[in-house]
Amino acid sequence: MAIDLARLGTDLHLLSPVDYGDDRTTAGDLREGLRQGIDLAVIAGADNISQALLLRLLTPRGALEPLGHSTYGSRLHTLIGEHNTEANRNRARLYVLEAIAQEPRIRQVLALSVTTNRSANPTRIDITINAEVAESGEVINLVFPFFLE
Repeated sequence: MAIDLARLGTDLHLLSPVDYGDDRTTAGDLREGLRQGIDLAVIAGADNISQALLLRLLTPRGALEPLGHSTYGSRLHTLIGEHNTEANRNRARLYVLEAIAQEPRIRQVLALSVTTNRSANPTRIDITINAEVAESGEVINLVFPFFLE
């Protein structure tokens, strides 16, 4: 079966790789292209899907309603100000699954964990997603910190 990479999409490269640190930056400046003649860097394929998922998770659901995308985003932002409890981590898990279900380029979620590392920061939860890309069958792994403060 031939993989139609165009279905995975190409977009501007907007986000730095999310490291496993306490960096709370949700977006950065547009990156310059790496090849001569290209003024902005682009991202494609499975990397584009990872970026798209992260942007969806970081966008409050309903924030793009004025642009006609009333269901785009996630409800993760509703957890800000809540305590880092098992119940709230389970809510985060639910909100992540809801957001991923809106992404047609994801066939299925293979694994999802929401964990805490209170020694690093008591308000931080780490969200780890393993998902299968619909078109290619490739597995993407996305790990990012989310802060409840």
